[in-house]
Amino acid sequence: MERNLMRGKIPAIFGALFLSVFCLGAPARGAQKKGAAGSVLAPDKGKLNILLDGKSVGREEFEIVSSSGGWTAKGTTKINPPGGVSSTVTGTLMLQPGGAPTSYDWSSQAEKNNAAHIVFENGVAKITLQMQGARPFEQDLSFSSPLIAVLDNNLYYQYEVLARIYDWSHRDSQTYSVLIPQEMTPGTITVDWVGAVSAEGKAYEGLKVKTTDLEIMLYLDTNHRLMRLEVPSAKVVVVRE
Repeated sequence: MERNLMRGKIPAIFGALFLSVFCLGAPARGAQKKGAAGSVLAPDKGKLNILLDGKSVGREEFEIVSSSGGWTAKGTTKINPPGGVSSTVTGTLMLQPGGAPTSYDWSSQAEKNNAAHIVFENGVAKITLQMQGARPFEQDLSFSSPLIAVLDNNLYYQYEVLARIYDWSHRDSQTYSVLIPQEMTPGTITVDWVGAVSAEGKAYEGLKVKTTDLEIMLYLDTNHRLMRLEVPSAKVVVVRE
């Protein structure tokens, strides 16, 4: 069953503001810079600095590469909250050339180690969750739309996949079904083109990602690479190094 993302599901870093991220599993309709014939994705590799209220609280390293006729998008984030417990989250998303997800694996290392494997097929996400000290838990989540997005906590590289899948030929408001694996929560998001934007004296092209309660700004270069992400209400900024 789908429902709108609730308040606190997108931002929630360190129990108060974990900013979730997602990869959209929607076929792209518009022309954009492609990494290979018939693909909306393009290779990229980078590092992101995660700022909370102006202070660095973590970093992410990510890579998007073509593999076996599809794509692999992988990122690892290390969070060091002031006065809190450090954690490491890794997420690996396998994608079809058009951007649709085929599988997703994540692991989290903190006080306890947890992991999950998700397979996407015919609008259904088949989830196997392994929590430390417990038996594996399995659950199937169905979506009324085949356009399933994967959104996960503290893995920001996936916004770049969103930017490449967005239909740039229309530049209109586009809605997607999403899944937050670490929350086991389905929902919806809306993505809007906002035109030219600027930050710290640099010019970008902007996309606004909206839930019922939250707005996230994406700052992209001319090749639609993610250069900056802002969540003003949560005082979170993510900057490419």
